[in-house]
Amino acid sequence: MKAQYQTRQRSELLDFLKEHTGVHFTAAEIQKRLKDTGTSIGTATIYRQLEKLIDEGSVLKYVNGPGTSACFEYLPPEKQEVPEEEFHCKCARCGRLLHIECKELVEIGNHLLEHHHFLMDPRRTVFYGLCDDCQKKTNM
Repeated sequence: MKAQYQTRQRSELLDFLKEHTGVHFTAAEIQKRLKDTGTSIGTATIYRQLEKLIDEGSVLKYVNGPGTSACFEYLPPEKQEVPEEEFHCKCARCGRLLHIECKELVEIGNHLLEHHHFLMDPRRTVFYGLCDDCQKKTNM
């Protein structure tokens, strides 16, 4: 892989993502958070750098559905080489995206492969429903 030229914007974006490992952000949220700390990076630059980081394997991209902004998450080096067995649950009401590590869901993936010859990608698997907070609001 060709070495990346390290611009100030790329370094600041990568530093921000590393500081928030495990958190999902849209490009607009990243831009706002950086601006709040005194760093100004244009939207096109953020998207361009995120795409490069995705290609390098250090950022994951989640598309939450039609009409919604994609989310991005930094992936530390120790997790870049090993396939994650982490799934995601997205609240259909508030849009919250939750990380789920669950051996039972891994078994579903094994079943799909063994019985249906389908290899599921846990990093890109999203279950839709209602988060705990939205369930509580519904029951009030």
